Amino acid sequence: MQRRQATLALIASAATLALAACSRQDNTAAPSAAADGPPIPPAQAYDTLAQEGKGFTVGALMAANTVYVLFDPQCPHCGHLWQSSIPLQSRVKFTWLPVAILNAKSLPQGAAIVAASNPQEAMNAHERSLLDGQGGTSASASIPPEVEASIKQNTALLNRLGATSVPYIVAKHQGSGQVVSVAGAMGTEALAQFLGMGQ
Repeated sequence: MQRRQATLALIASAATLALAACSRQDNTAAPSAAADGPPIPPAQAYDTLAQEGKGFTVGALMAANTVYVLFDPQCPHCGHLWQSSIPLQSRVKFTWLPVAILNAKSLPQGAAIVAASNPQEAMNAHERSLLDGQGGTSASASIPPEVEASIKQNTALLNRLGATSVPYIVAKHQGSGQVVSVAGAMGTEALAQFLGMGQ
């Protein structure tokens, strides 16, 4: 009982430490979950993203569990979360799933990152540019159909999860094994606590 209460308190404190998130633009109509498929129950979020999400993986590739991050390339809070995750990449496997909910640059930039020969380097360069106020990486309007389809699929998954903002993190808590999720960026220490590292 104490462990469960401690876990719930930890999850609540991590959620309150979330810095911020980017939401859909008011003029961008959010597709309903029904249009994208059935809603995904929270307990099934992890397995669904593992089976249906498409992105790129960085970090400790042999780690037992993956942390899934749905992100929009135009979201500066996603950039902050990317930077916060870098110190944890020696111990955690992250899969970053691009979505397109913020503006017209989201889809081509997401495609450029995942289609790069080294997505991790492409993401580093993109996030530096975005956070420096330079708009992110240059991206071609010509997107391979399979890459465009995968980003649209990720966006549908975000909708089916009931999430309205990014970054959106889905993971298995390392202490309890429970599926946990949160919207918003956080610092490295708060992210490690959220993931249950060191417990």
